[in-house]
Amino acid sequence: MKKRWYDFLWILSLTYLVLGFFNILFAWLGLLCFFIPLILSVVKGSKGYCNRYCGRGQLFGLLGGRFGLSRNHDIPKWMKSKWFRYGFLIFFFIMFFQMLWNTYLVFAGTADLKQAVTLLWTFRVPWRWAYHGTLVHPGVAQFAFGFYSVMLTSTILGFLTMLLFKPRSWCVYCPMGTMTQLICKARRACTKGACESE
Repeated sequence: MKKRWYDFLWILSLTYLVLGFFNILFAWLGLLCFFIPLILSVVKGSKGYCNRYCGRGQLFGLLGGRFGLSRNHDIPKWMKSKWFRYGFLIFFFIMFFQMLWNTYLVFAGTADLKQAVTLLWTFRVPWRWAYHGTLVHPGVAQFAFGFYSVMLTSTILGFLTMLLFKPRSWCVYCPMGTMTQLICKARRACTKGACESE
């Protein structure tokens, strides 16, 4: 089967992690992975990004499938359940807004820049080599540290579930996937309601 350009987006996901390792300000590029899926789901009403353009999913598929790092077991039913997926989404939002709050405190001057990456929302790893001091406000760097923490943590979780289960098991409970699914459902419901009202 002929490869298309979007079959190589896994390279961008890997490049993002490497760039953020050396210069944390590259972490801002991760916002593309945040907004593009949401925009596509609102405009198109489908999970096209998840199914076709998600470089992280492709990376797990490559590592687990082609390189055989996955045990290829079915993911447990409880991880597929609504309560787990929605619960993980809520937890993700709490952590995300905590990151925004920490960023606000640095912008407001009531907290100092924390040059650390938090793995699995628990372990603070010093990351001082990745920030060299620039002309940007420390709050900009604080957001970068926080967002890179989110991206690296979700990649680690995805890698672990790839090892234990099928290659793209992360996609089952990925917060972005859950959000785009909810948007698609809401869009279909609104479209159906509009048709019925006519």
